[in-house]
Amino acid sequence: QLQLVESGGGLVQPGGSVRLSCAASGFSLDYYSIGWFRQAPGKEREGVSCISMSDGSTYYADSVKGRFTISRDNAKNTVYLQMNSLKPEDTAVYYCAASEWVAARPMCVIMSLDRDWGQGTQVTVSS
Repeated sequence: QLQLVESGGGLVQPGGSVRLSCAASGFSLDYYSIGWFRQAPGKEREGVSCISMSDGSTYYADSVKGRFTISRDNAKNTVYLQMNSLKPEDTAVYYCAASEWVAARPMCVIMSLDRDWGQGTQVTVSS
């Protein structure tokens, strides 16, 4: 069974940077897309950035475009989210998710998809 484990969250100052990692085990990700989602208290979960493991195509939510970069290391079955110029409104629990046979953009925007989820990692942006 596919398992996803997020790491890298923590407390950072506004304008700072954090790199999140999503490590997958138990499955090849060749035909998967991997996404980063976030959920703040009182808010619905939203797709932040997603990537196709097959061709590397990416999607970014408008709120993070130009600040966040998603990347993949297929040999390590790992996806990273580099988060720069962080803002207090980026504060949330960040979750990694995986779906098979789905392209990057649908992975992030179609919330009804069946996904495997990691446990989440807290990112807090505060001075």
